[in-house]
Amino acid sequence: MSSLNINPIMNRRSLVVGAAGLGAAGILAGCAGNEGGAAAGSGSAPVVEAGTAFMIGGIGPTTGGAAIYGNAVKNGAQIAVDEINAEGGDIQFALNFQDDENDAERSVNAYNNLKDWGMQVLMGTVTTTPCVAVSAETNSDNMFQLTPSGSSTDVIGGFEDAEGNISIPRKENVFQMCFTDPNQGAASAQYISEQALGTKIAIIYNISDTYSTGIYNSFKTEAAELGLEIVSETSFTEDNQTDFSVQLNDAKNAGADLVFLPIYYTPISLLLTQANQMGYAPKWFGVDGMDGLLTVEGFDTSLAEGCMLLTPFVATATDEATTAFVEKYNEQFGETPNQFAADAYDCIYAIKQALEAAGATPDMDYSDLCDTLVETFTSSDFAFTGLTTAGEEATWSETGEISKQPMGMVIEGGVYMPLDA
Repeated sequence: MSSLNINPIMNRRSLVVGAAGLGAAGILAGCAGNEGGAAAGSGSAPVVEAGTAFMIGGIGPTTGGAAIYGNAVKNGAQIAVDEINAEGGDIQFALNFQDDENDAERSVNAYNNLKDWGMQVLMGTVTTTPCVAVSAETNSDNMFQLTPSGSSTDVIGGFEDAEGNISIPRKENVFQMCFTDPNQGAASAQYISEQALGTKIAIIYNISDTYSTGIYNSFKTEAAELGLEIVSETSFTEDNQTDFSVQLNDAKNAGADLVFLPIYYTPISLLLTQANQMGYAPKWFGVDGMDGLLTVEGFDTSLAEGCMLLTPFVATATDEATTAFVEKYNEQFGETPNQFAADAYDCIYAIKQALEAAGATPDMDYSDLCDTLVETFTSSDFAFTGLTTAGEEATWSETGEISKQPMGMVIEGGVYMPLDA
């Protein structure tokens, strides 16, 4: 495992979360695309009635180019909800997951649908730009929001820009299960430096994407502090992410032996294909957006061999909690879960334990419930251990950021393997 520990704020707070419950039967109320209605899930237990269960909303892309992320979150959350409801305890959940197609306007519409449905807590959204838009709405409404993967600092607010100004005030109701973009960038630079993975580094990033530019900026800053030599910096936009010959030739001509890719897996698959065609074979290092690379239709996955990334979850880990989750996920959905599924699973269990710790009841108004959950998440009496914390306790700061242990992962033999095993 990596020795890095992302700890953005020293005055940290924490949340206690227990191990996953047993049992596969349960409830999933609602499904992607519902206009606020409820539907039975995959389990065999009776449907939980509104008013006797906490109403959890979820938002993310279950169709479109980013569907791998949204479906993973939906599925991971479903497993957790089914397990919790099957336990028959005081905490029961109804989950309604809406498709936003990775579009901010659709995401806000989904949020309004979920409010009409009776949502009390939002687990989402999945992708960053929609999450920024929706978090402004939840903050205005005082709706508690825990995102599994919306990683921009704009999601939670309260961060200074390059001029020292806070452009977006802190959204006290919004928390993250994922690493923030600056933490991903800084941690990647630290890891590359500690492991001596490259001597000349190129960066290729999406200048039109908040997620990508945030990681790029923090990586560049940390790399300078560590003395890493960046020999090539090139970018692209959403409108021209099909031909990477200019970027690759710049990196190759500069002698880069490692290329840092703070971008999503679809353009990475094209980059690797085009690099292979031109005979360029550096080391490739990505962040959580690289997860999903092996699923790209038509992509020669042999080109991904040796690709590295930092992640909070490795499906091939051998601890009991991971193996049980992977087995159940594969059984229900016919595939191996990625880190987004694991983050969503942890979100549901984190919410459960916070509700238990606070003595909350499902008849509470969502705004009162939000105040209660914020107080619980920022209490010094709690700590969280889940699938995505590398066996360590994770904590939340008052900014809504999580401090937890990242892991290095490498693609070997067509599967993701721990880099430091």
